[in-house]
Amino acid sequence: MVQNTAVLIILSCLVIQEAEVLSPDGGGWSSNVDITFQDEGRCNIDVWDSASLSHQQFLHRYAYSRPVIIRGLTDNTVFRSLCSKSRLLEDYGNRRIRLSTANTYSYRKVDVLFQEYLDVLLKPQEPHVLGNDTLYFFGDANFTEWQTLLERYEPPPYGLPGTSEAYSFGIAGPGTGVPFHWHGPGYSEVIYGRKRWLLYPPDQKPDFHPNRTTLSWVAETYPHLPEDKTPLECTIRPGEVLYFPDGWWHATLNLENSVFISTFLS
Repeated sequence: MVQNTAVLIILSCLVIQEAEVLSPDGGGWSSNVDITFQDEGRCNIDVWDSASLSHQQFLHRYAYSRPVIIRGLTDNTVFRSLCSKSRLLEDYGNRRIRLSTANTYSYRKVDVLFQEYLDVLLKPQEPHVLGNDTLYFFGDANFTEWQTLLERYEPPPYGLPGTSEAYSFGIAGPGTGVPFHWHGPGYSEVIYGRKRWLLYPPDQKPDFHPNRTTLSWVAETYPHLPEDKTPLECTIRPGEVLYFPDGWWHATLNLENSVFISTFLS
């Protein structure tokens, strides 16, 4: 009964969105009938316009202590045009990409053609499919083959002293995402779509099963959390960049077909 209830909760967040109400600048990533998630959750992370938050203020207030969302920090108009579905298929359709399973601590890798990924595997997450049976394209791009594209990306200009940048590029369907994990600091930017982020500080490990998806955690665990155990969270859209400090636990949930890129600082 609990499982069936969770399915109903998830399905209640789905809407069928007709083509005429889709954004005209969707890059071709929305089909004529597109399943999306309406529930974006709350936003309890600080949000700034880049003109109001200097690099020095960023370093002092956020870089080593807490997440922040900054609007207008980058201008990736050119990169966005190169990431339209038709353009990526033209440039990379016959290239092989590496997919990872969407679980924590251990990962299985699968190589497929990019065209096959978009045609067959880019689809909404099934609510009760386990993480090790869910394939996710993020973080394993062949940088020799994708270098021309990634060179056109303009990373956030607010760096951390003594660090260098490394990119992870991804494309995923509604309801997909990575479950809770942690690593060094970095930025996340959505090029198309919407991505919900859930974060906990390093000393507050969230209660999660390493082989359950973020979708199942949001449906089954999140609603029962006491207020003092709820995460910092927000949904980011194109034109917004989320920064997360070193060691913070985080999980993501794509609310629709999404194209995204992270800049890891190491």
